[in-house]
Amino acid sequence: VQLVESGGGLVQAGGSLRLSCSASGFSISPYDMSWFRQTSWMARDLVARIRSSGYTYVVESVKGRFTISRDNAKNTVYLQMNNLKPEDTAEYVCMARPSSLIGDDYWGQGTQVTVSS
Repeated sequence: VQLVESGGGLVQAGGSLRLSCSASGFSISPYDMSWFRQTSWMARDLVARIRSSGYTYVVESVKGRFTISRDNAKNTVYLQMNNLKPEDTAEYVCMARPSSLIGDDYWGQGTQVTVSS
């Protein structure tokens, strides 16, 4: 069982990145999928979530700029990030939680996003 994030990098303020979280060893279909971000001085904070039903939620600070989506056929979740700001700099981590709440959570290793001013 593995979640692997990709797509991070260095971008200028105002730029865009698309993060991917690819799952292996299990199907994401019955899982709620989330993106968190973490800096060295902050706790891991929720950024966006997409439920198995397709319902999406993004936190206020990224609303209108970030979009979460999923492709169950590709077993992958995406985070489209537009109009990036320096304060978006963090390690972005993917998490899978069973919608039934029965079973284990799975976490990825993270991908670094750095936004320069």
